Amino acid sequence: MRQLLLTRLANLAVLLVALTTLLFFLLRATADQAAMLAGVDATPEQVAEIRAQYGLDRPLWRQYADYMAGLATLDFGESLVSGKPALADVVERLPWTLLLAALAMTLTIVLAIPIGAWLGSAQGRPGPARRAASAVVFVLQGMPGFVVALLLIEIFAVELRWLPFIGNEGLDTWIMPTVTLASFLVPRLARVVAANVAGALAEDYVRTARAAGASAREILYRHALPNALLGATALVGTQFAFLLSGSVITESIFAWPGVGSLLVRATQNADFAVVQAVAIVIAILVFTVNAGADLAFKALDPRLRERRS
Repeated sequence: MRQLLLTRLANLAVLLVALTTLLFFLLRATADQAAMLAGVDATPEQVAEIRAQYGLDRPLWRQYADYMAGLATLDFGESLVSGKPALADVVERLPWTLLLAALAMTLTIVLAIPIGAWLGSAQGRPGPARRAASAVVFVLQGMPGFVVALLLIEIFAVELRWLPFIGNEGLDTWIMPTVTLASFLVPRLARVVAANVAGALAEDYVRTARAAGASAREILYRHALPNALLGATALVGTQFAFLLSGSVITESIFAWPGVGSLLVRATQNADFAVVQAVAIVIAILVFTVNAGADLAFKALDPRLRERRS
């Protein structure tokens, strides 16, 4: 376990150095930060003054060296918009992104597992209801999240006026962002669970349980589904990691006060320190979630435990 932990930490260090270096030079190659801060009507003298004020007139390698030295002490630089440390801006918004990700993941699990178990228990003989459900799952899997968001806003906010959709002013403002994100995740997890359940029902231990007189419900929920969920564990971790890094559009549409909307604002304002802080923090979280899901999968699967021993 110690060796595995050291290996993971070494991989994380390499990832962060590569990501930081790539992002540092890519941002500065695509935009002139001083010119964007000065505005379109600024004179060359004003742009030069801003460049000198923020140290942007120094050689690029020197800026990079100073930035990497600051990271060693968790100094991500200051936001040029808020004037606060960039990491403080991210930490202030991060709980809202984690909350939205947790809500969406919880809704995904609550819906996808029973739907997948029901679809997978057909054993090659799906009825009309299962065919219709499979078609809906297939369509939702290919539907972009922003389309679902716009449909929800049009129906429940504009036409019916049941739900607000801007900001975070109460529990009712959490509903549509959560449903939007879950609508993209539920179909894939349900299909994986369905395939695993169908495969488990064809195993010898299920036939033995059936011959011993176990009911269909007991076979499904006591024997097939627990084994099917082992294969879905890694996917749940991947989907939660996606929620942390891929909810930018959803947060922007619903004006959710998370790091996704912060990233959009920082990119528009050429606030490079905040962009880099968001990228690094999200990279650490995604890496941690994926590593945790991998460890959980190995701990839950007895075959992998026996292989390690």
